[in-house]
Amino acid sequence: MRRLGSVQRKMPCVFVTEVKEEPSGKREQQPFKVLATETLSHKALDADIYSAIPTEKVDGTCCYITTYKGQPYLWARLDRKPNKLAEKRFKNFLHSKQNSKEFFWNVEEDFKPVPECWIPAKEIEQLNGNPMPDENGHIPGWVPVEKNNKQYCWHSSVVNYEFEIALVLKHHPDDPGLLEISAVPLSDLLEQTLELIGTNINGNPYGLGSKKHPLHLLIPHGAFQIRNLPTLKHNDLLSWFEGCREGKIEGIVWHCNDGCLIKVHRHHLGLCWPIPDTYMNSKPVVINMNLNNNNLLCAFGLGFIVYAQLTSEVSFKFF
Repeated sequence: MRRLGSVQRKMPCVFVTEVKEEPSGKREQQPFKVLATETLSHKALDADIYSAIPTEKVDGTCCYITTYKGQPYLWARLDRKPNKLAEKRFKNFLHSKQNSKEFFWNVEEDFKPVPECWIPAKEIEQLNGNPMPDENGHIPGWVPVEKNNKQYCWHSSVVNYEFEIALVLKHHPDDPGLLEISAVPLSDLLEQTLELIGTNINGNPYGLGSKKHPLHLLIPHGAFQIRNLPTLKHNDLLSWFEGCREGKIEGIVWHCNDGCLIKVHRHHLGLCWPIPDTYMNSKPVVINMNLNNNNLLCAFGLGFIVYAQLTSEVSFKFF
C-alpha cells in the first residue's frame, strides 16, 4: 500500500462551500457558518477524488516528525500570524468591495516573531525565498517539542527522546476490529504528520484519561481508512454520517494520488461535533509492551495503562 500524504497546509473541502449568516456550531463567537453545497469542488475533481483513499479525520492537534539536533524529533504546529496592524489591514481588505485585487504582504514586517528553531510547513508558497501566508493570513509551520517546555508538556508526554520512541494508537496489524497502543521508533515515523489526541487536547472529544491520570496518544494521519463509504454525493454522505456506526467520526480526509488532501467535516454538512459514542470509542484496545525491554517500560511507565480506556473493554498483550 502506498504511503499516504502528510498534513502540511489547510485542506480544502470536497464540496464547493458557501457562507451562511448564522452562528457557527464549530467556533464560539463566529457569526457565520461555512456549509457545503451539493457541487464537488474543482480541487477535488482535479485531484481525481474518485480514486482517492478515504480516511477518518481525527480531532486533535497536528504534529510532525522530522530531524532536529541530529535525531528524530516531534514538532508542534505553530502558525506565524500577522501583527495587529497587518491583521487589521487584512481584515479591512477582506470586507472591502475591492477584494478582487490581490493583498500585498510584507513578510519581514507584517508578522509576529517566532522562535529561531521555527520552520515553515512544506508545500506552502514561497516568494523570493520567503514563505507566504495562506488565504487566512497565516504561515503554517512547526517548532520542535523540547522535553522541558511547559507549553508543549502534553506533546512531550507521548515521546521519549532518550529511547527515540513515541506512543502511537493505530489499528492492530492482525485484526482491523482492534486498536493497538504501542511504542513506535521515531525513525519509523520520520517525515510523517500525526494527530495528538487526549485528555488536554481540543476538549478531549474521545474522553481519554482523566484530570488525575491524563492520557495522550499520537495517531498517524491516514491510519484509519474507511472501507464502505457511500458515493460522493452530499445527501449520501449526510445519511452515512447520521445513520452508520462508522459515520460517528469528526470528518473524512481523502488522500489523493497526487498527494493532495481533501476533507469534509461534519459541520460542513450542518451536523454537530463533538458527539457521544464516537466510532473510535466503540473499538476494544490492545496494549503492546515488550516486558523484556526494561528501558521501554521505564520510558513511559506502566501506570498509564490502567487509564488507557478508549472503551470499557481493554486487553493487554505483553511479550
